[in-house]
Amino acid sequence: MTPNAGAFDRWIRTRFRELNTSLEELYFAQDDRAAVEDTGADLKQQLVEEGREFIVDLLAEGNTDEGYENAFDLLGNVGLYMGACRRHEITNPERERSSPLPEASALAMHVGAALGVAPRFATSHLATHNPALDGIYKSFTALEAEYIFLDYNTRGVLAYKRAADALVRILPLGISHPVAHDLLRTAKDALEDVAASNKILFQKLDADRFFYCVRPYYKPYRVGQHVYRGANAGDFAGINEIDLLLGLCRADDPSYSQLLVDKFLFMMPEDQVRLRDVMRRKSLLDSLLEAMPASASKDWFQANGRMFLEVCHAHGKTAKSHHNALVGQFIEKQAEALSSERQKQITASGPPLKVLLYSLEKLRDQRTAAQRDDIPTRYADLQSLRAALDLNS
Repeated sequence: MTPNAGAFDRWIRTRFRELNTSLEELYFAQDDRAAVEDTGADLKQQLVEEGREFIVDLLAEGNTDEGYENAFDLLGNVGLYMGACRRHEITNPERERSSPLPEASALAMHVGAALGVAPRFATSHLATHNPALDGIYKSFTALEAEYIFLDYNTRGVLAYKRAADALVRILPLGISHPVAHDLLRTAKDALEDVAASNKILFQKLDADRFFYCVRPYYKPYRVGQHVYRGANAGDFAGINEIDLLLGLCRADDPSYSQLLVDKFLFMMPEDQVRLRDVMRRKSLLDSLLEAMPASASKDWFQANGRMFLEVCHAHGKTAKSHHNALVGQFIEKQAEALSSERQKQITASGPPLKVLLYSLEKLRDQRTAAQRDDIPTRYADLQSLRAALDLNS
C-alpha cells in the first residue's frame, strides 16, 4: 500500500466514519428520518472536501500496480466515499447526467477496469475482504446496527461458501461415491449455520436503524456517466453455486441467467471463474434422476438421495427465512411508512420496490422448489425423487 493509499485508508477508518455517524444521528432525531437533503450541510461539505483531497493525490500518483489485494482495497475505499455521498444526497443519479465526483469516478474506473470488477464498492469490500485493524474493520458508521448487520452477514456468506465448496467437490467423485454422502452432510451443516446466523441477525438488528441508517449506503450511484446498482448481500458465487449444483435453479432459465449476468462484475474475479464453471455442469439432482430407474433400490441411492433432500431443505429454509424475515420485516414493512416518491429510491438494485419484491419472491420459490405454474421450479422432480426414496407417505 502506497503512502497516499495508506493515508486514505486511515481517513476511511476514522474521520469518514465519524462524519457519517454524526450525520446519521442528525437524521434519526428528525420527525421525518428520510428527509436528509437539507440536514448537516457543514458535515457533508467536510466529507466531500476531505475525501477529495486524498483522491486527488491518489489519482495524480497513477500507480495501481500494488498487487491485487491493495488495488481492490483502494477501490473499496473510493467506493465507500462515493456511496456515502450518495447516501447523504450529495449526489443522486436521478438529477445528474454524470457524477459530480469526477476525481473519484476517474480513480474508481481506472482501478475497476484493471481488476475486472464493477468500479464501485461491493459486498466483499465490507464482508469477506474487509481487513480489521486491532479488531475493528471498515464500516460507514460506528452504529451498532451496522456492526450487527456486517458481523452476521459475513458469517452467513462464509457459511454459504463452505456449503458450495463441499458440493463442488462431489463433481469429480460422482453422486454415487460413498464420500459424496459426507460432502452433502458438510453442505447441510454449513447451510444450517447460515440459518442460525440469520436467526441471531433478525433478533438483534434494530429494524428502524437498519432501514434508515444502514441500507441507504447501498443505493445505486453514478461512476462517470453510468449508474451502477447498489451492493447486494448475494454478490458472491457461493449461493448461486448451491442453486445450480443442487439443480433448484438452472443457468438456461432466462430470468435466473439474467440475475447471474448482472452479478458477475460485482463478484471477486475468482468467484466469477467458479460460477462460470458451475454453470456448465450437470446438477446433482439431474444426476440422481438419471440414475433413479436402475439404482433407486440401491443403498448408495437411498443414502445419498436422502441426504441430498436434506441439503435442499436446508437451502430452502434459509431462502424462506431471508425473504420472509429480512426482506419482509426490515424492508417491506418499513417502506410502508414512506411516501411513494421516497419509495422509488430505496432499493439497492435500482427497480421499484414492488418489482424487486416480486423478483425476490420468485427466487425464494425456486430455491424452495415451490409448486408454481408461472415460473420453472423443481417441485415435480423432487416429488419423483421423494417417491423413489419412499418419502411421500
